Amino acid sequence: MKKNKNNRIKSALLSLLLAAALIIPVDLTSVQAAGTGDMAVHFIDVGQGLSILVQSGGENLLYDGGDRAHAEEVVQYLKDQQVESIDYMISSHYDEDHLGGLVACLNEFEVENVLGSDYVHTSQLFNDFMNTATANALIVQYPSVGDTYEFGTGSFTVMAPSGISNNSNDNSVVIRLVNGNNSFLFMGDAEETSEQDMISTGMNLDCDVLCLGHHGSASSTSWDLLEASTPSWAVVSCGAGNSYGHPTAETMGKLKDMDIPVYRTDEQGTIISLSDGQNISWNQEPCNDYKPGDERTASSDSDSGQQNAAVQQNETTENVQAEPQGRMVWISATGSKYHSIPDCGNMNPANARQETESQAQAEGYDACKKCW
Repeated sequence: MKKNKNNRIKSALLSLLLAAALIIPVDLTSVQAAGTGDMAVHFIDVGQGLSILVQSGGENLLYDGGDRAHAEEVVQYLKDQQVESIDYMISSHYDEDHLGGLVACLNEFEVENVLGSDYVHTSQLFNDFMNTATANALIVQYPSVGDTYEFGTGSFTVMAPSGISNNSNDNSVVIRLVNGNNSFLFMGDAEETSEQDMISTGMNLDCDVLCLGHHGSASSTSWDLLEASTPSWAVVSCGAGNSYGHPTAETMGKLKDMDIPVYRTDEQGTIISLSDGQNISWNQEPCNDYKPGDERTASSDSDSGQQNAAVQQNETTENVQAEPQGRMVWISATGSKYHSIPDCGNMNPANARQETESQAQAEGYDACKKCW
């Protein structure tokens, strides 16, 4: 039996704080989702790793737990948020920087459901995780693509993996979390192969908030994924000065080109967003720092990006001058929207083409809500 959800109704003071959060950024460090349709998403700073706590309707979801070095910090953070039980614990995959803290959380909290990826990792940590789950009378569930779970005031749907790969990262359980009209996409360490698999299913990948796959690695966050998901914000969970150079110049360049506001745990610490089903507010402003983790490559990549942007701008000008008169719109290589500009934040300008608005509508395209 689940513990009593007596934190569903909060005090009037807390409700006022939540209402204020929808207007201006405030310190949400100790504020839980309390309103009828509220969902709080905590991107916990675990260094070079990933851990996300979601609270809604008196329920708690923990997606990854960071590495073993941050395990106690994750446990304490959950306690600070008044977590006593975890309704859904999701291990995206079994790499140490995602799995380490979950073992400690299994020992510390009452856990109702554990979801994971159906493969065997050759590590003692993996064995510890499975043995700890068994010791707590839990069976790790292996969800399928399309499985949907009710959670709090919303739900989440499993988007990946569609199969098991030799690449541990592409075995990541990816979820799309929905609260009313708001949505979040948690990518784990999923790379481009998994992204293409998700796109090919035709499932809805649209999201307001995208937590970048693999800490902003160049092997993740493809143009196709960004066009399919059209995020309004991006969150990068990575460690300051990490040896991998995450996030990479390539990935951050895409976000900058698409004008997607960025949050980074390596610069801003724990980041908290609050959804009321219609709007999303944050505990701080986005840092919008698109520099890569490896500063040594920043200069050369920036120069290259400026040159590419100049070429694209020249090509755009030539294309516009060559088009016949009439209202022209831009179509991306993928996606179902037409755009008023070639470099809308919801498309890759390098693959854009033009046609008339009436032709786009006849082909089934709808107007992009961001640039119209």
